[in-house]
Amino acid sequence: MKTAITETIKYIGVDDTDLDLFESQYIIPNGISYNSYLIMDEKIAIMDTADSRKSEEWMANLGRELQGRTPDYLVVQHMEPDHAGSIAVVLEHYPNLKIVASKRACDMLPQFFEDVDFSQNIIAVKEGETLCLGAHTLQFFMAPMVHWPEVMITYDQKDKVVFSADGFGKFGALSHEEDWACEARRYYFNICGKYGAPVQTLLKKLATLEVEHICPLHGPVLSENLGYYIALYDTWSRYAVETEGIFIAYASIHGGTAAVAHKLKEILEAKGAPKVSIADLSRDDMAEAVEDAFRMDRMVVAAASYDADVFPPMHDFLHHLKLKTYQNRRVGIIENGSWAPSAARVMRGMLEQMKGIEIVEPVVTIISRMKQADIKHLELLADQMLK
Repeated sequence: MKTAITETIKYIGVDDTDLDLFESQYIIPNGISYNSYLIMDEKIAIMDTADSRKSEEWMANLGRELQGRTPDYLVVQHMEPDHAGSIAVVLEHYPNLKIVASKRACDMLPQFFEDVDFSQNIIAVKEGETLCLGAHTLQFFMAPMVHWPEVMITYDQKDKVVFSADGFGKFGALSHEEDWACEARRYYFNICGKYGAPVQTLLKKLATLEVEHICPLHGPVLSENLGYYIALYDTWSRYAVETEGIFIAYASIHGGTAAVAHKLKEILEAKGAPKVSIADLSRDDMAEAVEDAFRMDRMVVAAASYDADVFPPMHDFLHHLKLKTYQNRRVGIIENGSWAPSAARVMRGMLEQMKGIEIVEPVVTIISRMKQADIKHLELLADQMLK
């Protein structure tokens, strides 16, 4: 990652390639970046800090770019610890630093830093207010519930830069080059997926601004083809279909349900399904399964019965979808059971709690192992899924 965003805006963030789970739940094989920026002007503004895991490295980056000057402001757009974790550290070094944040963020500061007196440092800003640094004027826009209630974004009127908080972020350290959309999609649906309406509100605000760079708190700075990224965010936050296809998610105990799921995939592909992807919920990344469910327009869930309920990996998956406001999709159901099949009843009940879900008939019941007679039922389900 180059340090210069523009002539006077520098990148001072850090990579974390040692963390195994982001937010203690999301697998990050390529790490994560904690992005922070520095605006050099008559007055100097730091844009967010970094996780306390990386405070020392972040402070070294800050000192390198300051070149002996003293910062005037710290703009806090998001109070989550991976971005605000070094506030107390930087305040120790620069006790006169003014913290610029939304009122809700200002109220949150003592929750995270009990022993720090912020009373002389806080500047609470409101929607549309500005802060002049000299040549640069920062304008603040509230973005509540993207994805915390205190979030705001900042627009630099001079260089036409949006500091977008967690918006437009992605998993993956900046030292690892990879396609943006895949890990940005997984990040979006698992972090912000529940908050489509607030994201839509934020996109409407961005549409009123002339933007040349988007600087998120995770992932690369976006400076080219911004319409592509914004269009994807519009699709995702409207819960619209990005890819026509069918996602098969299965939870199998002894392999019987897995065999059925793979047979259905084979049947769908033979019938000309545009795209079919499949996930083993017991072994594959749950966050990626959530991503695929939102990405495609149709889904089939296949699970074993378990304790007069459903096998827990499927229960967990459907619970994740409900939390993230999964909606407006056609869903087929396959259950397996050896004496009293119960999985379909439970899965249907969970899916019916979600908005705009159409259960595709027939619901297919397998008794222990797939038999030749079951294939005609899978064929019928496939036909209905392809309508």
